[in-house]
Amino acid sequence: MSGIARSGGLSPWPRAAGEVARLARFCGVGATNTAITLATYYVLVQAGSPAWTAAAVAFAAGAVNGFHWNARWTFADRGDGAAATRLRYVAVQGAGTVISAVGVLGAQDDLRLAHLPAELVVAPLVTGIMYGLMRTIVFPSRAAERPTGST
Repeated sequence: MSGIARSGGLSPWPRAAGEVARLARFCGVGATNTAITLATYYVLVQAGSPAWTAAAVAFAAGAVNGFHWNARWTFADRGDGAAATRLRYVAVQGAGTVISAVGVLGAQDDLRLAHLPAELVVAPLVTGIMYGLMRTIVFPSRAAERPTGST
């Protein structure tokens, strides 16, 4: 049986197009997060902060912007504004902060990269991880949140 027949005759393309649009919005929000993160990182490193500390603080600064825009724009059809959503967001951002800081530390130590190149290498990897976590944990589809057997 084809995927179209199993889904009640609906084409999977509108769903795929919607996900591509969501990913584009996420990337747009991510671009502003990246600008905030890199600016914060640069200022902190110039002020004498260790790179790993600057990476963690900068990531958190971008995260504040990210929640605002992802909740209201990227995942607006999924978010409910509940405190639980905010707590999941904070938990995922905390994980992202640790991943970012450890990644920068590793890029500096193992790859012998300077401060900014280390951040630039790590940022795209963290972005991919964060999209997956945002989509599945922070802003799951409303259908996925419904208890089994409810309508």
